[in-house]
Order: sequence, then structure tokens, then C-alpha cells
Amino acid sequence: MNNIEEIYAEYVEIVRKYLFYLTHNDDISEELTQETFYRAIKKIDSFKNNCKMSTWLCEIAKNLWYNELKKNKKIKNISDKEIEIIESEEKVENDVISKEKKLKLYNDIQNLGEDMRNVIYLRLTGELSFKEIGDILGKTENWARVVFYRAKKKLKECDDYE
Repeated sequence: MNNIEEIYAEYVEIVRKYLFYLTHNDDISEELTQETFYRAIKKIDSFKNNCKMSTWLCEIAKNLWYNELKKNKKIKNISDKEIEIIESEEKVENDVISKEKKLKLYNDIQNLGEDMRNVIYLRLTGELSFKEIGDILGKTENWARVVFYRAKKKLKECDDYE
């Protein structure tokens, strides 16, 4: 999706509603929505497709809101309960991003060859040693190590999984 007008049309309501949820103010959420898309246009080249466009835009929006709070020194007046709410919202947001990364990883694993896919699954989900993997697949321990290393290398080429 390269056309900024398409991006704006598709995501403006999501960003505006998210900002309204954070600010509880129509005017502020509208102003920050416009600023979010202005910043997104300036930094569109930094979008790496490692999360959904909506997640990236909402992250920009959230940072703008936090900057606004700090600038107006309202952040000092936030109660402990409100801080807990903000932190729990960040945790949920991070969990969503983490889940998206896991889904991408598993999708990328599915695109590997059968041997690589089997070794990765046995190593990561089965937590088996390379010797056990080699035994299960009728190969050597060294073969399992090499295949695992090559699979990791291929996955890193697809994206940055660390």
C-alpha cells in the first residue's frame, strides 16, 4: 500500500478512535490524528512491514499524546491508578505486536523446506536436543545442527527474529 491517500482513508478512523480513547476529547484527538498522519507521511520510508500499518500509526499517535502530556506538564498530575491504566494499555499493545511477530515467524517457518521446518519445530516447540532431533528424523546430530543453523539464517533474511 504505497498511496498515502489510501492509507489515510483506510486508517484515519482507527487512529482517531484510538486517540479519543486515550484523550477523551474530540478536539485533541482530531488534532493529534492529523499530526499522526503528517508524521507518518514524513517517516513512511521507515515503515518496515514488521507490524500492521494500523499498529504503526497508533504507536505514532500514542507517542504524540504522551509528548503532549509532557509538554503541558499534565503528566505530573496523573494519579497512580491512571499510570497503572496507561501501563496496562502499553502491555496489551506490546502483546498485540508480539503476537503479530509470532504469527509472521510461524508463517515464515511454514515457507521453509520440510527438513528445516521439522528441525525448527522439534527444537523450538519440542525443546529437543540436536541428538534427539537427529534420532527422530533418522539423521545425525551434526545434520540437525546444520539444518537448524541454515533455517535460522533463512528466517533472519525474512525478518529480524531475535
